[in-house]
Amino acid sequence: MPYPHIDVAALFADRESERSAMHTRNLNEQLVRVLKTIGYDVGFQKGSGQYLYDRDGARYLDLLSGFGVFALGRNHPALRDALKSVLDGELPNLVQLDVSTLAGVLAERLLELVPYLDKVFFANSGAESVEAAIKFARNATGRQGIVNCDHSYHGLTYGALSLTDDQNFQGGFGPLLPGVTTIPFNDLEALEKALSTREVAAFIVEPIQGKGVNMPSDEFLPGAAALCKRYGTLFVADEIQTGMGRTGRFLAVEHWNVEPDMVLLSKALSGGHVPVGAVLTRRAIFDKIFNRMDRAVVHGSTFAKNDLAMAAGIATLDVMKHEKLIEAAAKRGAELRLALSGMIPGYELLKDVRGKGLMIGVEFGPPKSMRLKASWAMLETANKGLFVQLITVPLFKDHKILTQVAGHGLHTIKLLPPLTITEDDCKWIVRGFDEAIAASHKVPGAIWSLGKTLVDNAVRKSA
Repeated sequence: MPYPHIDVAALFADRESERSAMHTRNLNEQLVRVLKTIGYDVGFQKGSGQYLYDRDGARYLDLLSGFGVFALGRNHPALRDALKSVLDGELPNLVQLDVSTLAGVLAERLLELVPYLDKVFFANSGAESVEAAIKFARNATGRQGIVNCDHSYHGLTYGALSLTDDQNFQGGFGPLLPGVTTIPFNDLEALEKALSTREVAAFIVEPIQGKGVNMPSDEFLPGAAALCKRYGTLFVADEIQTGMGRTGRFLAVEHWNVEPDMVLLSKALSGGHVPVGAVLTRRAIFDKIFNRMDRAVVHGSTFAKNDLAMAAGIATLDVMKHEKLIEAAAKRGAELRLALSGMIPGYELLKDVRGKGLMIGVEFGPPKSMRLKASWAMLETANKGLFVQLITVPLFKDHKILTQVAGHGLHTIKLLPPLTITEDDCKWIVRGFDEAIAASHKVPGAIWSLGKTLVDNAVRKSA
């Protein structure tokens, strides 16, 4: 009997109108309510490169890129061809009592880009990579302690959550991993105090913090690496968001000439198509974990090294090299930061524009003029960080630009567009921000009417 043909595209089209109802009934009802409240329930139908298309055919510029995974944009033809070739090739995937050819190729190519590291461990996600790094560091050093930074984000599984400095995520899930010490970002004195106990296995840090797009001082990362070496602590760079060319270098640590003991990658590694993570590490660390034949599988993951993820990773690196996307990220990012920074003198609510490459934070803050102070205070009293929605919502509804707030309760919008954005896309971004920010300075006005609606919703939520 022939197998029934499953046309997934037709299934999507047939059930698309029910997406909210299905999620309300079977998945996350609260997310559906959030999307409807802020007007984001437009029903996206198609993704192509840096663009999304809603159910009415309207085109949006995606500056979120799936939390940074679509560095090549959606549905890149090279990625599609690579994934199809795996399925058409009938490869012996996940034999387990064998070693993967494609994993060997991808590991080889990653280590060519990070030549001071020697071994690769593949996982299924960024959080899994963080978990592996914690285990590797503790085993390799014989120590328990882990040091992280305030405002950090490393994932939501238990070990990773323990290193994520955000009560909004941690609340209700304790007790968390013991032995974690949190220091202020950019504070070398605090780091040395923590490391001087010689009980710390690893210092795990995002070179540029995703929550807030917080930049390190020029001294912080080199100084941290030196302190780790002095006190026998492993320096772990969480490049899950900053890596893969996002900041205009393959790794963000390259901006500060730092060579970590471990580098964590994920997100853009597979071009967004297949879950994947990687830990790049020194041989001395790796060999202490997998030190005997009976410990050959002492740590692993069932779906790690699957052929689809490995093929997608290989294709992603090829596309990045062929299309010179790392260089493009550096160029477009510099242009965007310059243009957005140029608006600061004209808008009292706009405070800072920072970042590297195409990881950019646009920060807002309290106004000085009396006409805006009362409106700002109304929003902040209702819900800290609510003002930023007065920029992101009009960007979406009026300018067809999808953005995100850089963290709970923050006043910063984070831009993580695909590395494929064009000069015209940059003009689109600048024009949209200029008009949305200008509107936020008009009191009374349509944007502040939106603000009152958001305040009313926040009040009802807390009642």
